Amino acid sequence: MTTHPTIEQHPDLAEMRSRFEAATSSPRGQAIEALAFLTGVYLAASPWIAGFSGLTALAVCNLVTGIAYALCMGGFGTAYERTHAMAWCAVVIGAFTIVSPWLIAGDVSTTRTVVNNVIVGAVALLLGAAMAATGDRRAGAVRGRRGRMSTP
Repeated sequence: MTTHPTIEQHPDLAEMRSRFEAATSSPRGQAIEALAFLTGVYLAASPWIAGFSGLTALAVCNLVTGIAYALCMGGFGTAYERTHAMAWCAVVIGAFTIVSPWLIAGDVSTTRTVVNNVIVGAVALLLGAAMAATGDRRAGAVRGRRGRMSTP
């Protein structure tokens, strides 16, 4: 009777974990994660910081999306290999933040709300894309090295 190793023992899985660990332990990865977490915290508090908390619908929207963004981007340091796909969710949250003053019911598209949400949304979108690209760039580098090593 033959025994098969479990998926946790697969060499590709161990390589992927080490690659993602290297991506998040780099200064670039840590800076992106810290800035993204702060962006989420600011997004959640922005109605009270920028002064449009009287617009309840947008204030609640920013609070919820800010918390979601901070949670999405805050988990990368501990378990990047399991949360890498959440970086794309953070990109979507950033894009939604940009257009939310025009999507939320009621007239909430004042200059203050538009400027705040467009700037914060663009930063959130760029940081999410940077975090998603961090793992992809490392994966391409590892595949490229492996391909060169196998050729004579």
